[in-house]
Order: sequence, then C-alpha cells, then structure tokens
Amino acid sequence: MALAASARLDYRMTGSANGLTYHAQGELLWENAGGSYNARMTVKALFIGARTLSSTGQVSIQGLAPTRFSDKARTEVAAHFEPDKGQISFSANTPTVPWVQGAQDRVSVFLQLGGMLAGNPSGFPPGSTISTLTVGPRAADNWTFLVEGPELLNLPFGETATVKLSRQPRREYDQKVEIWFAPGLDYLPVRNRITQANGDFVDQQLSDLTRP
Repeated sequence: MALAASARLDYRMTGSANGLTYHAQGELLWENAGGSYNARMTVKALFIGARTLSSTGQVSIQGLAPTRFSDKARTEVAAHFEPDKGQISFSANTPTVPWVQGAQDRVSVFLQLGGMLAGNPSGFPPGSTISTLTVGPRAADNWTFLVEGPELLNLPFGETATVKLSRQPRREYDQKVEIWFAPGLDYLPVRNRITQANGDFVDQQLSDLTRP
C-alpha cells in the first residue's frame, strides 16, 4: 500500500442524461494526513447544481478505513462504518449491512485502488481482479475490478500514461465503472467513466493537479 500524497485534482466532465449532453466541472480534494484522511468529490453543473460526495476515516497499513461517507445534493444522506459493532449503518434508515475488513465507499475506493497499485505494481497484471465491498449512501455491494492494463490517454491535462481498471455490470441495472490511474502521478485517478444500464454516462477527465 502506497497512498498518494495530498492533492487537488480538477476535472472536465461530459455527461449524457435522457438524450441530452451536458458539461460540468469536478474537483477531488484528497487530504492524506498520515494517520487519517479526508476525500471530497464535488461536481457542479449549470442548471443542475452541485453534488458532493465525502469520505473521512483512518489510514492503516491496509490502506483506507472509512468512518463516514456522505452524499449531499439538496439533502444529505450518509453511511457510518462501525467496526466495533460489526456493521455499517445508513441515515436513510435502510437496513444495516455487515462491516468487513477493507470495506470502502464510493469515494475512498478510487484512492484505495490507486494505493494498492502503487504499492505493488507488478502484483496486478492485466487480467487480474480486485474485489472490495463498496458502500453507497443507502446500501453496499461487492465491486470486482478487472485490471485491463496500460493505456495512453490524451487528457485536458495532457498526454498521460495510465493503467485502466473496470467494473463490469453483474445485474440488469448495474453501473459500469471505468477508472484510469496514472503511475507518474502517484497512481491518482486521472479519468473515470460511469455508464448506466440505459446508456447515460458521466466521463470525468483530469484538467489540472495541484499540491498543497
């Protein structure tokens, strides 16, 4: 495990919803304090407003151990990681799920995967898979990522060498999740694309990266 140092990543986003194309700005603020972390993804789009996904927790030798995940648009819903009780609970009053070692949320999973790749680059050859319990604001599901291999991207940030991982849908309404990590940038996520079952998608590409 080799988690990236603190950074702010700015993204240009293109999406499609109900047959309409839109553009947005995204920001991932990653704060690695050594023993603890804070990660916040904010998306802002004209006429749509802002949405913020936040993850806070501890850092251990296994990587990130979230304690709280929240999803805020007009209102906020949150998931609480309670390893002492062996559960993950939700403010939306949906049923609790069992807590397991290594569980992540929909923000921390991006940084955890990058830390795993950075810590052992040769340990995840193309064709290998990584599975993790991934927690959303109302439920949790096992996400399995396939390591597809190296890919050279032409991003707004510039030409960037990456390693691509993808999560394939397992059920009828599952999302397809594709993530590209840049070895030259501490394996931070420089592009991600989420595609819904109906074809709607969001494609987020790095435009700028700054260090505090």
